[in-house]
Parts: sequence; structure tokens; C-alpha cells
Amino acid sequence: MPKIQNEILKQIKAVTNKRARFVLDAIVKNGVVTTEEISHAGYEHPPRAARDVRELGFPLKTVRVKHTNGRTIAAYTLPLGGKFEKGKVGRKGLPKKVREGIMQAMGGKCQTCGSEHNIQLDHRIPYQVAGESLSDDADSYQILCGSCNRKKSWTCEHCQNWLQDRNVAACRSCYWAGSISYTHVALQQERRIDIVWQGDEVRDFEHLVDTAKRNKLTVEQQIKCLLRS
Repeated sequence: MPKIQNEILKQIKAVTNKRARFVLDAIVKNGVVTTEEISHAGYEHPPRAARDVRELGFPLKTVRVKHTNGRTIAAYTLPLGGKFEKGKVGRKGLPKKVREGIMQAMGGKCQTCGSEHNIQLDHRIPYQVAGESLSDDADSYQILCGSCNRKKSWTCEHCQNWLQDRNVAACRSCYWAGSISYTHVALQQERRIDIVWQGDEVRDFEHLVDTAKRNKLTVEQQIKCLLRS
């Protein structure tokens, strides 16, 4: 088990982010925490949990370990002799009243799919691209449900702008920034729309599904056909 520096242990005790704290506490206890252990703890996107830790300035290292069933899985640890980045604040935690005010002003619904369940406050421009430079502006945030937030995270993490360029303007004009007049989706020429059928409208959706099946099309393809007709 790695010997974690006392300075880092002190910083761990001060962490209030629950997801990051779980990862760090598990490493302090066992020397390593696997992606599966993070998932079993209720955090469905382990890489995001690891990112939370790194954003706080901890020298988290990704390793490969053997699972009990023999397969190789990813895990995280703090390396021996790892240097803590003094002065790196990481992501700021918004006061509860500020978060609630932003959510209320935005209607308390996911701005992508309209869901009112498991809603979360999200940086329109990923923290890895803009850092805290936009954090004092309420319009820098949007509301996403957990599902859409995970989709956004996966897309952003595989985007060239995230991996290399880190251009704020490119992120701002992306679909995942919540812009109505977006020009791309992770730098790809795409246009998307999420449609939700509720209440009595569900019958219309079921009719659409039946029509698509008869025509041997997906629902998405059937909608495009209807728009062309």
C-alpha cells in the first residue's frame, strides 16, 4: 500500500465533494480503488469520479488490476512520492442557495430532454476547458438530468477540442452547451432534437412506433420520413 504524504492526507480530510471523497477515502484505506467499486458505491460514471479528484489537484494515477473473475479492469491510486499541486483550488462548490436559485430560474428541468428527475447543475463549458474563469456567471451553468450529463461527459471526453485545443468559443457553440443556435456536436456536423411524449401524447408515440415497425424503420427514420413528406 502506498505511503501517502501527510500534506495530501490533510487535503483529503477537507474534501466535501462526496464522489471525490469516496475515491480518496478508498485509496487511503486500500491503496487503490477500482472502477467497479466506484460503480457499486452508486457512482455510475467512474471516470467522472476520477476527474473530480484530479480537478481538486490530487495526483491520481490510473492503473490496471485483475478482477476476481480474471478480467483486467481500471483502478485509481495515488502514486508514491506524488507531488500535490499547492495552490490549485480545483472546482469551486457553489453555495446551496446559489445552486437552488439557478435551478429555479431555469425551470427545474433538464435543458436537453426535459426530465425533472435526477437533475444536476452542469458547466455549459467543461471545467477542463474553461476552468473557473466562467464560474461567477449564472448563465455559465445549465440543468441536465443524470442521463444527459453522462452522455455529455462521454461526448466531451472524446472531442478533439477537449483533448487538445481547449477552445472556449468552440465549446460555447456546441449542442452540449445548451445553445439553441449551436453549430456542431463535439465538432461534428450534426443536428439533434430530443422529443418527449407525455400523458395522452404517449398514444401518438405508440402509433409512431407501430408505423415505423410496419415500414421496417427505426422511430428516428420514421420521423425523418414524415418531415420529408
